[in-house]
Amino acid sequence: MANRLFPEWHPQDAVQLTWPRADGDWCELLERIEATLETMVVAIARYQRVLISAPDTATRTRLAASFHQMGVPMQRLRLIVAPADDTWCRDHGPIAIERDGRPVLLDYTFTGWGGKFPATRDNALTRNLGGQGAYRAPVEPRELILEGGAIDTDGQGTLLTTEACLLNPNRNAGLERQALEARLREDLGVERILWLRHGHLEGDDTDSHVDTLARFCDPNTIAYVSCDDERDPHYSALKAMEAELQAFRQADGTPYRLVALPWPRPCFDPEDGHRLPATYANFLIINGAVLVPVYGDAADGRALGILADTFPGRDIVPIDCRSAIRQHGSLHCLTMQLPHGSLRPFAEE
Repeated sequence: MANRLFPEWHPQDAVQLTWPRADGDWCELLERIEATLETMVVAIARYQRVLISAPDTATRTRLAASFHQMGVPMQRLRLIVAPADDTWCRDHGPIAIERDGRPVLLDYTFTGWGGKFPATRDNALTRNLGGQGAYRAPVEPRELILEGGAIDTDGQGTLLTTEACLLNPNRNAGLERQALEARLREDLGVERILWLRHGHLEGDDTDSHVDTLARFCDPNTIAYVSCDDERDPHYSALKAMEAELQAFRQADGTPYRLVALPWPRPCFDPEDGHRLPATYANFLIINGAVLVPVYGDAADGRALGILADTFPGRDIVPIDCRSAIRQHGSLHCLTMQLPHGSLRPFAEE
């Protein structure tokens, strides 16, 4: 039974989101992050379905009424009560693979990015949703600690990741690189693993998730964050990452087509002044479109134009993520795509 990790551009049934709790980390910014998520849901529902886990029945009822008023077709939306600790679905949501022509949802262990934050409810969320019949695809638990934002794939046997995250002792202590690679090859069906040694964003809690730094756009193309400001503290590390990407080769030995994404001006938290991890690499590919985080910055337009050229035939949809980065994540971090065959049609329920 050969496994294959789906690339993000594989046809999708839905995008999954986790709605914030009123008493969670978003409590001071709840209206703002809910407005961001609402914008995302309306945008995604133009193209495909949205699965939302709500923290409680009252929130579920409120959201159903709100989205109905916004014109979201109810056959494109499913709301299920399933409590979570936080909103970062990319990291506590299921990771989908193909096995024997059908999707399987792998439920990896989530520990709040190496024990930094509470994660008991997040770690139980996929099992909870599966137990409530949210998925058509089977859910398989995994003891390995792995977050969806830590990996990216070309869908043809190559995995892109970072040493700072996957080899961090706060994840799978005692598991050496060779043993970890063997587990990833077995689970995800990958044949090659491209390890980035360099690259980070200030304000990032994830220990350098690759989805903040470099992303496959198709099997031959990688988009990456590029810093052109020599005075910026990120400059040296991102230049070193760029050199690594230039040295990577495809399975046939040819270089990748590299797409440099612009560097937004530094964003700082208005409360205490720490830098926030604004990145255009945190885009989301869906059926027929690419949602792109923007930050009210002069570089937004350049990023949108570059990604429009990179994804011909797909709509480019900007999403204001200035509120999302206040909790150190962005658009891709808030979502998890579910490939075709993962869900029953919502209209059946």
